[in-house]
Amino acid sequence: MVEWQDNKYHCKMWRLLVGVVTLASLSAACTPSITTVSGTHAPLTVCSGARIFADDFDELDTEKWQHENTLAGGGNWEFQYYNNNRSNSFAHSGILFIRPSLSSDQFGNAFLTSGRLNVEGGAPADRCTNPQWWGCERTGTPTNILNPIKSARLRSVESFSFRYGRVEVRAKMPAGDWLWPAIWLMPAYNAYGTWPASGEIDLVESRGNLNMFQNGVHIGTQEAGSTLHYGPYPELNGWERAHWVRRNSNGYNSAFHRYQLEWTPDFIRFSIDDVELGRIAPGNGGFWEHGGFNRNNVENPWRYGSKMAPFDQKFYIIMNLAVGGTNGFFPDGVSNPTPKPWWNGSPTAMTDFWNGQAGWLPTWNLNVNDGQDASLQVDYVHVWAL
Repeated sequence: MVEWQDNKYHCKMWRLLVGVVTLASLSAACTPSITTVSGTHAPLTVCSGARIFADDFDELDTEKWQHENTLAGGGNWEFQYYNNNRSNSFAHSGILFIRPSLSSDQFGNAFLTSGRLNVEGGAPADRCTNPQWWGCERTGTPTNILNPIKSARLRSVESFSFRYGRVEVRAKMPAGDWLWPAIWLMPAYNAYGTWPASGEIDLVESRGNLNMFQNGVHIGTQEAGSTLHYGPYPELNGWERAHWVRRNSNGYNSAFHRYQLEWTPDFIRFSIDDVELGRIAPGNGGFWEHGGFNRNNVENPWRYGSKMAPFDQKFYIIMNLAVGGTNGFFPDGVSNPTPKPWWNGSPTAMTDFWNGQAGWLPTWNLNVNDGQDASLQVDYVHVWAL
């Protein structure tokens, strides 16, 4: 009996010793990172070089990605409304599809010109996410119709935010006139104030037009761009000093590409397929001087931040497919096989766009292969700590 107890004691001590050694090994293997994280899917420990967020889209994980539910049009009077619907966002064969569809398919054509659409729901996941610009409820009229396109905008606002790290998103851009795909990041807490004071990081934006030219330059599917937005208020936005485009004669809709961000306390760098697109490494004057704002008689909202402010706080990830809009992303006067059906100063731009559907709708090919050509397709989203 005594011998058995001794063996039991020695076994227990051995297991305890092995556990201590294992923990010590794990601790030694983890070099703490300067990357910081938050959210329901953020790791408890952040080790340097470790992958801290990943989705390979074997399914549409609505715990990782929360849907926007709003008619607001992204602040650009875009023509879509965002909802949580498997017509517009779904995972298939390891790919996330964000696909446009017609509102009239659900509501009928007459509803667009006379119906009342309220997107506020009772369940937490069905709440309206943006009430600005009549984003929760609208009534259609013959001159100002309801949003004629349904689409999706997914974000990690509850599940994952991070400060500093490396991001890689493998994605294929959509094809179809006036489609506007975007993969980007927004500040989790607006530490420096409302947009653009707290910044915006646009990993990639593109246009779905296959043959759109401005001044002889293809600005449709053959162009992809990355941008930083920053400034004390919307009228002072330094994006033009932090905007890069790369052209691909095959079109970014023809194959998957890896869109990459490296974000450190010293610089921000964008790349496509490991080839640098652009970078900013601000000096001691930070983004205030980089944007030229020091020449204006306004107060610097980042004066007590680091030189990377406002890009020294946590951001979350967004993926969406917008359509049209009046902010100038689709310039007036472009050359397109079917002319642009609205002008950006029109008070009836959404109606004008809808009335021109004979020109743009066939380019979407929604009835071919489940509309995959017109979808923003995302193979994976990976984030690593520095």
